[in-house]
Amino acid sequence: MNFLRQLSALLRMNLLGLPQRLGLVCTTVIGVTCAVGVLVSMLAMGVGARRQAMGNVRPDRVTLLSVGALGPGQSSIARNMAVLIQDLPGIRRNAKGEPIVVPQASVFMTARRKASGTPVGFPIVGSGMELGDYTPELVLTSGRMFRPGLRELIASNYCAQQYQQFGVGDTRTIQGRDWRVVGNFDLGHTGGTCVVYADADTVLSAFGRDSYNQVNVMLQSPAAFTRLVDAIRANPVLRVEARHEADLVAQDMQQVNGILNFVSYFIGTILALAATIGAANSLYAVVDSRRRELATLRAVGFNGLPIVVSILCEAIILALPGALIGAGLAWLFFNGRAASPFGTQFHLVVTSSLTLLGVAWALCMGLIGGLMPAVRAARVPVTVALRAT
Repeated sequence: MNFLRQLSALLRMNLLGLPQRLGLVCTTVIGVTCAVGVLVSMLAMGVGARRQAMGNVRPDRVTLLSVGALGPGQSSIARNMAVLIQDLPGIRRNAKGEPIVVPQASVFMTARRKASGTPVGFPIVGSGMELGDYTPELVLTSGRMFRPGLRELIASNYCAQQYQQFGVGDTRTIQGRDWRVVGNFDLGHTGGTCVVYADADTVLSAFGRDSYNQVNVMLQSPAAFTRLVDAIRANPVLRVEARHEADLVAQDMQQVNGILNFVSYFIGTILALAATIGAANSLYAVVDSRRRELATLRAVGFNGLPIVVSILCEAIILALPGALIGAGLAWLFFNGRAASPFGTQFHLVVTSSLTLLGVAWALCMGLIGGLMPAVRAARVPVTVALRAT
C-alpha cells in the first residue's frame, strides 16, 4: 500500500472513531476554544485602540517639531520661529486668507473621576485660534469656542461625562487662577479621549513658558509636503523638522500597543500551553486505547509515517473547530464592546486577520500537542498484536 492510501484509510478510521471518544474530543475542543477566544479578544483591544487613534488622521496635516525631538514632549519651538513658519510654501489658507498654522503647547493638569473621585492627569493643549480650520472634525455640541487672551477652556464630551467640572459653565482652578469652561465638543473618531483646549499664549503665560511644543500646519495637498520640507531645509533659521500626522500617531501608539500585545500573548501562551497539554493527554489516551489496533495495522503492512501523519491530522481536525468557535465567541461577545484600560475609551475590533491568527495559533497547538502521541503510536510494537492473537 502506498503512503496516500494508507493515510486515507487511517484518517477514515480515526474520524469514524471520534464518537466513541466524545469526552476526550470535547476536552480538546474546549481547551483550544478558550485559548483562541481569549487571545483574539485581547488582541482586539490593540486593533480597536489603533483604529480609534488613526481615525482622524489626514495626509494633508503635518506637525513641525524642533530638530532632534522624538516627540512633542521633547520639542521646543520659540514664538518668533512659529511666526516664520506661516510664510512657508505649501500651506493651505482658510476662508479669511490666513495660513492654517496652529502652534500648540501642552501642560498637565489633574481632574477627578465622577464615579470614584480618583485623580487622573492629562494635558491641556494650548492652541492657536486656527484650531477649527486645522481640525474640522472638532464640532462644538454646546457653548462656544475659547477666546484669545482669556482663561477659557473647551473640553471634549468624554471629559464632561467622565470627570468633574468639565461641563459648560464650570470653573477650574489652574495655577492659582480660575479658568472657565465655555464649550464642549466631539472630536470625530476619537470620542473616547479626554481633550482640553485653551488659548496657546494664555497657557504659556500662566505656566511661565515662552515656547511651543509643536506647530501644526495643514497643507494645500499631501503632495505639498516635499515643498514644505525643502523650504525648511533651505532656511537655516528654522530649526524644525516636519512629520506626517500619521507617523506621530503611530509613534504614540507604540507603547500602548506593546503593552496590550505583551499581555495578550502572555495570557494567550499560558492558555495555549494548557490546551496543548490537554490535547496531548487526550491523544495519549487514544493511542493507549488503540495499541492493539495500531499494532495490528503495523503487522498487516502499514508503515510508521502514515500513522504519525494521521494522528497529527486528527489533532489538527480537533483544534480547528475550537479555533473557529473561540474566534466566533470573541466576535459575538467582544466586537464593538467599549474598553478603557488606560483612561481612554475605545471599542474592541475583531477582524478577519485576528480570526486567521487564532486559527493558526490553534493549528500550532494541535501540531505540538499531537506530535509526541503520534510518534508513540508509530512505535507500538507488532508483538502486541501477535500476543493478542
